[in-house]
Amino acid sequence: MDYNAKFTNIHMDAIREVGNIGTGNAATALSRLLERVVNMDVPVAEMVPIYDVATHYGSPEMSVCAVLVRTEGEFSCSLIFMIDEEKAAIMTDLIIPMDISGMDEAARMQIRDSAIAEQGNIILGAFLNALSKITGWTLPTTTPAVARDMLGSIMDLVASMFGVIGESAMLVKTSLHIKDVDEELAGTVIMIPDPGSLECLLAKLGVL
Repeated sequence: MDYNAKFTNIHMDAIREVGNIGTGNAATALSRLLERVVNMDVPVAEMVPIYDVATHYGSPEMSVCAVLVRTEGEFSCSLIFMIDEEKAAIMTDLIIPMDISGMDEAARMQIRDSAIAEQGNIILGAFLNALSKITGWTLPTTTPAVARDMLGSIMDLVASMFGVIGESAMLVKTSLHIKDVDEELAGTVIMIPDPGSLECLLAKLGVL
């Protein structure tokens, strides 16, 4: 069954517009952080059951890095920025101002986790800022948490934590193009609204 069938074209257009604005905000914020031009492809947005997110993202055995934040209040949801582990390393190396190759593994991972948390927080914050500007809502967030594991393991954890909170997830997939970086850095923003939150958002957008 096509889960998107639960949503009309008008609903999906409204959701995609949030993704478009959030992507643009994220590109601008990352450009300032990295001090170089960052462009993002037009995002692909879709709604899927939370337990099917892993199959929409990639192979369950793929090593990924995930940054998670929560926001509660007028629009309560969980947000995750997911990126391939190797691509996450490329992103973090762009903002780490020192050579960490001589450090032990624990120290290197701590520094990398801090860097990816900052970048993930910027990207997720950009999406929340887009929502805030569109709706007028105040959307405070928790401190970002970082997880590194196989995609299937992370999504199983997310599903067990939030599956009873929200049944649907909004996936916004896009690719980053950073000046002087040859490799395309594809990532996904996953938004898991609490029960009733998505309906509140669509109503606020005037499409429900």
